[in-house]
Amino acid sequence: MKSSNPILSRWGATQSVTRSDAAPRRPVGTGAGAHLGSDHLANPYAPAGETGTGTGTGPQDARTALTLDDVVVRTASTLGAVALAAVLSWLLLPVDEANIGRSYGIAVGAAIIAFALSMFQSFRRTPSPALILGYAAFEGVFLGVFSNATSTYIAPGVVVQAVLGTIAVSAGMLIAYRLRWIRVTRRFAGTVGAAATGFLLLLVADALFSAFGAGDGMGFHSGGLGIAFGLFGIALGACFLALDFKQVEDAIAFGAPREEAWLAAFGLTATLVWIYLEVLQLLSLFNNDN
Repeated sequence: MKSSNPILSRWGATQSVTRSDAAPRRPVGTGAGAHLGSDHLANPYAPAGETGTGTGTGPQDARTALTLDDVVVRTASTLGAVALAAVLSWLLLPVDEANIGRSYGIAVGAAIIAFALSMFQSFRRTPSPALILGYAAFEGVFLGVFSNATSTYIAPGVVVQAVLGTIAVSAGMLIAYRLRWIRVTRRFAGTVGAAATGFLLLLVADALFSAFGAGDGMGFHSGGLGIAFGLFGIALGACFLALDFKQVEDAIAFGAPREEAWLAAFGLTATLVWIYLEVLQLLSLFNNDN
């Protein structure tokens, strides 16, 4: 099973899509574009020996089949855990000169734990609410310290702007997806995957340049190049959000079990965190230039 985390290899799931964009036999949360195209396709949730179609008739009883409300409730719970942990870490882990080293250490440790929990979940065949909520909580600790430091030392008030920007990007992408201005196909998923691979490789190269004394690295943290890189990161996150929407839509159409809502929440939360961080860094660049 592959995670829906944009930092992980969720675009790898597209390798099992057929030439006609048929859906691979994987449940929601196994990777971006896991159900590309849902008309007249084999139902991945049908019991062994049975073949369903993507017409919304799944093998689950109506009381146990996934619904949009299930996804909304689980996603709200996961995002709530992120927000609560972020607020508490903001208040309890100060970033003043006397405490910044300790707070940064805790934040880095929380980020590592969050990544480890996301990896554990990605290799499980079934969702674990404890792992997903744990990931959200530790991710929130990191976001709280990082956001506090950014607001304190770089751009006061930028956190509220970043939250509003994340909401705006998400709402815009949802509208575009619902109106079918964006069609999530195998080619779309493959393009996003290739772009994400290049983006991550550039981030690694930039970190290596900075670590070995190249100052500002490859220049992605300042000036016009930094702004362009930030805009690209936000656009990439928005594309991942479209892939998440497609996963949810197809899982509901195929009658996925209700527990799959946790995997959908995991993927949506990871994508929204990605978008928030990119928006926060972009706004910080604008504030620095001013």
